Amino acid sequence: MPSSCKDIRAALAVCLQNSDCVLIHRNTPADCLRQPLSDTLPTTCLQLKRGYGECKRGMIDMRKRFRGNKPIAVSTELEAG
Repeated sequence: MPSSCKDIRAALAVCLQNSDCVLIHRNTPADCLRQPLSDTLPTTCLQLKRGYGECKRGMIDMRKRFRGNKPIAVSTELEAG
């Protein structure tokens, strides 16, 4: 996988592992990303999911292909919260 989306993918994985859907209800992270369980996820996980989708889409978009995806700074957000 190209390195432009790996940070946001790792942040999404950590967010899912710390969510109630995985910790309390014992669902798999893949199940938590699908409806109807995705409604129970925290807002930060939903934002990371959307950002990861946009990052993956940006890898295919010909306009962004030469410039690359914008760097996403999720490391500081994870350390702060």
